[in-house]
Amino acid sequence: MNDPQQEHHYDGPVFQGAVSGSQFAWNNETVTQNQQLNSTVAPGHEALATLVTELLRQLPAAGLGDQERADAESAAQEVLAEITGPESPEPGRLRRSVTMLKGALAPVATGLAAGTAFGAQEWAQSAIRGLTGLV
Repeated sequence: MNDPQQEHHYDGPVFQGAVSGSQFAWNNETVTQNQQLNSTVAPGHEALATLVTELLRQLPAAGLGDQERADAESAAQEVLAEITGPESPEPGRLRRSVTMLKGALAPVATGLAAGTAFGAQEWAQSAIRGLTGLV
């Protein structure tokens, strides 16, 4: 009987399980990846989904520091996950996620965030007003 041979793959990654919905960059010094998820938005939350998606699109131009930007992106993704998930959005969880997003934008809106781009203060104020009116 032959012993199993160990096989080496040097040209790229090998996956031994499901990787559905994943993105990978291999042997790159810099990479930009985008992913569009065409999930169904819970009825009544379409305007919120549009606002948060647009906010995510414009966020890189706001000139936030890395940590502030990561916090805002994380909060925005939580909002989108709640309104596009398989279950009906849980109002308390959605309210907390939106509050976290508004909190991440507050330093920009009040002018306290150093290094923000010109016009970012008005943009953040507008985003917070929009979020307040939708939840």
